[in-house]
Amino acid sequence: MARMGGQRRLKALAAPRFWPILRKEYKWTVKPRPGPHPAELSLPLLLVVRNVLGYAKTAREARKLISEGHFKVDGRVRKDYKYPVGVMDILEIVDTGERYRFVPYPVTFFRMHPIPKEEPNIKPVRIENKTTVRGGHIQLNLMGGRNLLVRVSDPRNPVEDRFKTLGTLVITVPEQEVKEYIPLEEGVLAITFAGRNVGRVGRIKEVHRGWGRRRSIVTMEDRRGNLFQTSLDYILVIGRDKPVISLPEGAWW
Repeated sequence: MARMGGQRRLKALAAPRFWPILRKEYKWTVKPRPGPHPAELSLPLLLVVRNVLGYAKTAREARKLISEGHFKVDGRVRKDYKYPVGVMDILEIVDTGERYRFVPYPVTFFRMHPIPKEEPNIKPVRIENKTTVRGGHIQLNLMGGRNLLVRVSDPRNPVEDRFKTLGTLVITVPEQEVKEYIPLEEGVLAITFAGRNVGRVGRIKEVHRGWGRRRSIVTMEDRRGNLFQTSLDYILVIGRDKPVISLPEGAWW
């Protein structure tokens, strides 16, 4: 993956390979601002508006549309054209009500998948870490920079150990109301959001624990019966019997 360092500017040739930009025509491109997603796994909002959705022809036009508040990410208006849009983020066009999800996709790394009208504003997020805070409550550190406080005295969450690291919470956005919890275990469905098998969806068959997440290997089986392996660090659980979100055709599920 490309590393962007501490430079304020980004050369087009150094940008992640999945970015839809003309690398040999323009020397510089937009660098995503530090935010909920790492730069190498996200796309600046300006590029989403101009290069992916085609709502603008130039960067100036895209910046103007964004600054006027025409776009929401996960239910909140974003006016920063450098805001990083990443895995499972929901982009909404305020004027039309159209919604798209940033979904990992084979070969091209991502796809802006139109969300059906009947699908609620839900988002699967991985539990990256758990910490105990003042009062003995549990804070869940989630994928995408989110935090969720689980109060031990809350009758809706009577067992604070219910949520395990690398499991998935299905939450509403922007409210962050927990709708479902799916642990990472054999038999559940997961999607790969990075690596050689990016975008492939399958049922987890085996998890071989190594030294840390990156060196732990997950064996998965897609609906055609093909087995493939990827790093545990690249896995996001998205359902039990079927995915909790709609997926684009060709996602191999």
